[in-house]
Amino acid sequence: MASRRPLPFDPIMRAASLWEERIGPSRAMAAVTSVMRVQQILLSAVDNALRPHGLTFARYEALVLLTFARTNKLPMRVMGERLQLHPTSVTNIVDRLQADGLVRRIPHPTDRRATLVEITEAGSMRLKAATEAVTEIEFGLTGLTPEEEQTLTELLAKVRHSAGDFA
Repeated sequence: MASRRPLPFDPIMRAASLWEERIGPSRAMAAVTSVMRVQQILLSAVDNALRPHGLTFARYEALVLLTFARTNKLPMRVMGERLQLHPTSVTNIVDRLQADGLVRRIPHPTDRRATLVEITEAGSMRLKAATEAVTEIEFGLTGLTPEEEQTLTELLAKVRHSAGDFA
């Protein structure tokens, strides 16, 4: 999502300077604006890598989650909890994956009210190719050393924890 010609200055730092002059401390504004811009860059890179595989990042995450399960299947409720999505969003993701033959819904063996989602062989094959594509571009995260990537993950985890994302 980089522009054709990079700007000769960092617009976020310029905005931070103006913010500082006119409003007050700019640390939080600059940090949040930077995170939002990086999110745009990463989403664009990942979407471009996944598009040839007919996947969005949300569908890709769902397939990955299913392969992380011991039996390659999970209840939809658990998928929603782990993906941190509303049940309607999980239903939409599963509907699309099922329409593409990448997952199937099966009855829960002990709970008639629950439905399990299971990745299919086609889903596993698509996931393998898509994973190669996103790992080849390092999920769009460029310019950092492995140590910096770890530090970034730890810093963002602090924000997520503080917001109640996890205990």
